[in-house]
Amino acid sequence: MDVIDGKILHELEAEGRISNLQLAERVGLSPSACLRRVQALEASGVIKGYRAVLDRAKLGGGVTIFVMVGLGGQLKADSLSFEAAMAAAPEVRECHNVTGAVEYLLRVEVADLEAYKRFHSDTLGTLPQVRSITSHVSLGTSKDLRG
Repeated sequence: MDVIDGKILHELEAEGRISNLQLAERVGLSPSACLRRVQALEASGVIKGYRAVLDRAKLGGGVTIFVMVGLGGQLKADSLSFEAAMAAAPEVRECHNVTGAVEYLLRVEVADLEAYKRFHSDTLGTLPQVRSITSHVSLGTSKDLRG
């Protein structure tokens, strides 16, 4: 990794569909040198992939809720079971194992609060390892750099 690789990553993170020619111009390389660097960043795993950024509100996912979940035990089996349940729940867009007063932070996207109530009761509320659930409804997003 050097300064040019950093510039390439910055440009790709902002605009993943940029053409190699445009990318090369922005970072000051020839197109062939730029392509080699991008391919090397992909092969090394620094660039994990490319994705489409969707407008969730237009797809029926108009409410974002951040959920802090505390588990009743600290056993590995509890964590693995919880993570498997979250992986299977389509409402859960992100599941992070965190430090602090709770074990997990979820980003949940649902159509409305009624849909969240169902997720809260029918998914989180049925897991025996869940000890506490604290929900924070997002009122808006002023910055989101996730690709």
